[in-house]
Amino acid sequence: MTVDEIRELINLAAETGIAELEVQRGENRVRIRRASFATPQEIVVAAPGYAAAPPVAAPSSAAAHSLPLTHEAPAAKPADPGLVLVKSPIVGTFYESTSPGAPPFVRVGERVQPGKVLCIIESMKLMNEIEAETSGIIESKLVMNGQPVEYGEALFSVRAV
Repeated sequence: MTVDEIRELINLAAETGIAELEVQRGENRVRIRRASFATPQEIVVAAPGYAAAPPVAAPSSAAAHSLPLTHEAPAAKPADPGLVLVKSPIVGTFYESTSPGAPPFVRVGERVQPGKVLCIIESMKLMNEIEAETSGIIESKLVMNGQPVEYGEALFSVRAV
């Protein structure tokens, strides 16, 4: 991947307002995460039958540190104590509904209660329901349907009520 391609990805993330963008070409992998999405309170929910693994620091990429990027991240917004991130407890594939034609479990703006199924993470051919841990209103969905997700990756932001 060239520096110009990476700059285009940074600009795309900034223009569209998406929280995170990851692109992989062969062995090259670039993940761009907006700083303003890292400040809310973070909650990792454990899927039934899985013990939550301890967080692991992301390895630094020598290639990323050697690129002469001049783009600066937007200034971080103040932390919003009422905003909670629901994070993936496992590595897998994110699904917003039970099947491709079915309606999503939740929509942006919908009120949820603890125990409400928010999505499914498929891991090793097992479908793991991810449930709300707090009462609130779905403020945003941070991943696309069918997208691979990592352990601890933010899936939804919920405004606690």
